[in-house]
Amino acid sequence: MKWFRWHPEARVVGDDRALRSALAVPGRAFRIGGVGALPSGEGVFETLTSGSSGAPRRILRSMESWTRSFAVNAGLFGIGPGVRVAVLGDLVHSLALYGVLEGLHLGADVVLLGGVRPDRQARTLAGAEVIYATPAQLRLLVEAGWQASGLILVGGSKLDAGLRAALAGAEVREFYGAAEASFITLAGPDAPAESVGAVYPGVEIDLRAGQIWVRSPYLFQGYAGADAGGAVCDDGWLSVGEIGRLQDGYLYLSGRTGRMVTVADQNVFPEEIESFIAGLPGVARVAVLPRKDILRGAVMVAVLQGDVTAEATILAACRARLGALIAPRAAIWVQEWPVLASGKTDLLRLAGEVGL
Repeated sequence: MKWFRWHPEARVVGDDRALRSALAVPGRAFRIGGVGALPSGEGVFETLTSGSSGAPRRILRSMESWTRSFAVNAGLFGIGPGVRVAVLGDLVHSLALYGVLEGLHLGADVVLLGGVRPDRQARTLAGAEVIYATPAQLRLLVEAGWQASGLILVGGSKLDAGLRAALAGAEVREFYGAAEASFITLAGPDAPAESVGAVYPGVEIDLRAGQIWVRSPYLFQGYAGADAGGAVCDDGWLSVGEIGRLQDGYLYLSGRTGRMVTVADQNVFPEEIESFIAGLPGVARVAVLPRKDILRGAVMVAVLQGDVTAEATILAACRARLGALIAPRAAIWVQEWPVLASGKTDLLRLAGEVGL
């Protein structure tokens, strides 16, 4: 089926008014949240990016670009009637909307947990067999005392070693994708933890000077509204500006070109540094940001939340692992951590608050 459907056996726990309105007429265009004119036509819809690089962008998609992966995931994860699927994010964003629509389409019992406090989410998750979440959302759950269980489908950003260890009681399947591309890779049980898995069924990857290009039946149609967006298309291929490498069939990410920093003529990806620091003791949250430097052009600074007394150990570990050039030169500790509606760190606001 090319259009979204509300499977006769699907049930929803939570406020489903927006969903019922969106799916009231099969194939009718819709968008949940966002501003501006609604999409028109049959078999299309809009969703939003996370907004990690600025304001959320409107994404125009065909319904079929998602229903094709619904069919794949039904086989991979056993999603169907009687299976309890929990989604932690708000429906205005792509990942959460995907998880909910997939569950409804396949006849699952869908639990809506967007906007619910982490301690209450933890209590509601009892009995959930499949959970769609981002690392940021899972970290809040763990901090609230949640004991992970079931199958957790993790997307939105790389899962760090510390959080992965805290989720040891569950089957964790990390996937890499983008609002514009949907699924790109999926990590199986044997995938190296540093990777984001192997190519998702139906996807082709081409690396051009390290930049990841994707071709698949899951790509978006384009950006809606006035924002031209950041993805680039080339004869059926798409890139969102991510840099990575393929090794032994697994994809490893370096970071996005939009965040790349040049330090003494060397390209540095903050995401790689963040991934290492996030797994160190005493770190609850981390963002690595550039600070201007006369000699090197820029140096890196770690903005942290957690145990301040661990600072010297954290910086020393970074120098030992990353080298003096790339390792953060200083740490800034904050008590309040700004996040976007998607749960990701609000990097623009954080940089402004710490003066970087």
